[in-house]
Amino acid sequence: MKEILDRLINNQSLSRNEAKEVLTGLATGLYNNSQIASFLTVYLMRAIQVQELEGFRDAMLELCNPVDLEGYNAIDVCGTGGDGKNTFNISTISSFIVAGAGVNVAKHGNYGVSSISGSSNVLEHLGVKFSGDAGQMKRSIEASGICFMHAPLFHPAMKNVAPIRRELGVKTFFNMLGPMVNPSFPPNQLVGVFSLELARLYGYLYQNTDKNFSIVHSLDGYDEVSLTGNFKLISNHTEELISPEDLGFDVLKQEQLHGGDTIKEAADIFNLILGGNGSDAQNHAVLSNAGLAIATVEQISYSEGISQANEALESGKAIQSFKNFLSINS
Repeated sequence: MKEILDRLINNQSLSRNEAKEVLTGLATGLYNNSQIASFLTVYLMRAIQVQELEGFRDAMLELCNPVDLEGYNAIDVCGTGGDGKNTFNISTISSFIVAGAGVNVAKHGNYGVSSISGSSNVLEHLGVKFSGDAGQMKRSIEASGICFMHAPLFHPAMKNVAPIRRELGVKTFFNMLGPMVNPSFPPNQLVGVFSLELARLYGYLYQNTDKNFSIVHSLDGYDEVSLTGNFKLISNHTEELISPEDLGFDVLKQEQLHGGDTIKEAADIFNLILGGNGSDAQNHAVLSNAGLAIATVEQISYSEGISQANEALESGKAIQSFKNFLSINS
């Protein structure tokens, strides 16, 4: 590890195979905590290269406990986290709207590291009990159109790294990796990223897969469609800049997306919005993300996707999806 750290500190990069070997070493206890912390910290101070990200992804997928959801044509709806904006759980709420619209969701998530409430925090507070059983994931998606894979249960080799990430309390390259290492290998993905540079890295990597994908980055820093300004969309077919007005929505202010100061407040916001009692701003934010997810899977226009999402939310199908999900996962 000393040689690796010396190279990285001197602005050299790792090959894809070297990156895979190092991450495998981290996961299998080859390095001590100080070495792991140093390795994570280096990537806070220099840009990650595409072949390094590929190697880290390769290792994580090789080490994971896979879930076979072939035939469900599911989508993962998630952000990298690490944008520091402390929004409410937009992608998690959007996922249940997508499921309510009849599109299967295989969501991969974790506890918040640099935010108050990650997807796992809010779902756990709402009574969800996490399972690492692949059969449970199938039962969940059959009953509710959605399953939730709590990352630590499907990436057990990461137990050496998790405490160090918590102690650091800032985003690391594991935030970049999270959406890429869904253990069910979904054929569709909507992923929000915290920087334009990372959006382009993701775009490059995903173009070399057979996924239907949409990658979004709001230019003011959000790792999702925030409607606080223009956002970049990169997909299989297009790269474009979209404004809230293009979607028929007003521009939002950051405080309208505030996620609360506790996990309980985040859970209350979750229930409020999914129950059909969210503010216009909250509803527009989740509908923008859910609509794009639906459009990605069904290969329809963004506006058609938003229309389907709106119907799922207003009709109560979204909250019913959550109730069905809870009945299987509590």
